[in-house]
Amino acid sequence: MIVASWNINSVRLRLPLLLDYMKEIGPDVVCLQELKCLDEQFPRSEIEDAGYNVLVHGQKSWNGVAILSRRPAEEAKRGLPGDENDAQSRYIEATLPFGQGVLRVASIYLPNGNPAPTEKTEYKYAWMDRLHAHARDLLKLEEPLVLAGDYNVIPEPEDVYDPNAWVNDALFRPDTRRKFRALKNLGFTDALRATTDAAKTYTFWDYTSGAWQRNNGLRIDHLLLSPQAADRLVRVAIDKDMRAKEKPSDHVPIRAELRE
Repeated sequence: MIVASWNINSVRLRLPLLLDYMKEIGPDVVCLQELKCLDEQFPRSEIEDAGYNVLVHGQKSWNGVAILSRRPAEEAKRGLPGDENDAQSRYIEATLPFGQGVLRVASIYLPNGNPAPTEKTEYKYAWMDRLHAHARDLLKLEEPLVLAGDYNVIPEPEDVYDPNAWVNDALFRPDTRRKFRALKNLGFTDALRATTDAAKTYTFWDYTSGAWQRNNGLRIDHLLLSPQAADRLVRVAIDKDMRAKEKPSDHVPIRAELRE
């Protein structure tokens, strides 16, 4: 089974790229972030025509997450638990048939947190604390689990083209990285780093300053695997060529293949 994650940066604008990607790669599950549309504006019919079931948690103009699945998927959680006043659409979770049981998948769009330090940074950290608490509970289910998405976290210096330039950025601040490590230390495996320790392995390139042409990238899109999923990990790929397409997202898909 192939599980992909992609911050698509407007699903309606990038729909042709998404449909081409699903046709070419054929992922079983696609976790999308930054839809930038309401549920009723999501291009459901086009994606269903491509053979995918759709679960979406949208928001007008901003945020928004979705899970697209070739297999029947049941929504398990819409919104991250822990703050009933949080109206931002940044988390959706589903289960789908996998082997003799189920695979649980979450699509995550973790807050950016900039400018830092501000109330936006505090919201990011509070959100990460809520994710930590929910992930801890999910691990108790002892299921294959993939927490997929745009984490807006640069885990290590080798995950950014110039670490010194990002020291004070909310994506790379010590507290951000510490909270991400604490999440992983619950028992999750960083799928990419389980397969390679190569530097300059990025998933995001800004639209400005020739970042793509100069390979000034960041690794901020991650697939975190529960022990039951990590045991089934076959390979991981970053579809870097998507950044060179016409009118691309500033992120590219990352995908993992799991053995059933």
